Amino acid sequence: MIWSLMFACTPSDNSPLTYQVTWQDTFDGTELSRDNWELQVGGNGWGNNQLEHNTDREDNVRVSGDGSLQIIAREEAYQGNLYTSGRIRSQRAFPLIGSRFEAKIRMPAGQGLWPAFWLLGDTIEEEGWPLCGEIDIMEFRGELPHQFLTTVHGPGYSGGASVGSLHTMEDDLSADFHVYAVEIDSEYIAWYIDNERVYELGIGDVNGSWVFDGSARIILNLAVGGNFLLPPNDETPFPSTLEVEWVQYWQRGTGTL
Repeated sequence: MIWSLMFACTPSDNSPLTYQVTWQDTFDGTELSRDNWELQVGGNGWGNNQLEHNTDREDNVRVSGDGSLQIIAREEAYQGNLYTSGRIRSQRAFPLIGSRFEAKIRMPAGQGLWPAFWLLGDTIEEEGWPLCGEIDIMEFRGELPHQFLTTVHGPGYSGGASVGSLHTMEDDLSADFHVYAVEIDSEYIAWYIDNERVYELGIGDVNGSWVFDGSARIILNLAVGGNFLLPPNDETPFPSTLEVEWVQYWQRGTGTL
């Protein structure tokens, strides 16, 4: 389905561009669309020593019935893990060049909570990580509610050597919904919050191959603990919920509105 909504943008070269929504999920109804999403299940640390077991239960991933996705982290013993949560990945892989990905999200605060909205290259099964490429549209450490990160990982610049930026905001980002977005071109990636551009990364800014010219799948998850942040403590609220009102994929063409 092609939606009539349009968005105008001016990239680095100042040429006029328009974006059109070609896919979205507004999480209507009472069940997660399995045509749009797969639930990723497991508790093996997910490469980051995360503490949760991600399940396919409605206790951890559900649609609220009033227009939002809820990913819920709980403190409970489950199949060898001390916490449960959820992680969903788009069934579809989206072309990256000339794209814009957006989601309206409210994040939970609390030490050890790690929500993220990100893209993982569709060649992950064949090439592995980081050759497949990863674009983190938004990562959030629950103990630092005024900050979020925008990052890329690829060959030669992954993990602790990844390239990105930390953004400190006046508002507590867990207090309300915000729109997080990324634009991807053949030579740059740009990140936004509430339609304000906060960071741009060029093809020459990475110490390795630029691997963001293929297709990627959208991932939304709420991790607990891991290498990236402190573990939960006695003040971490459980259950804690990552809420998403909608996710959109836009495709771009040159021209005028």
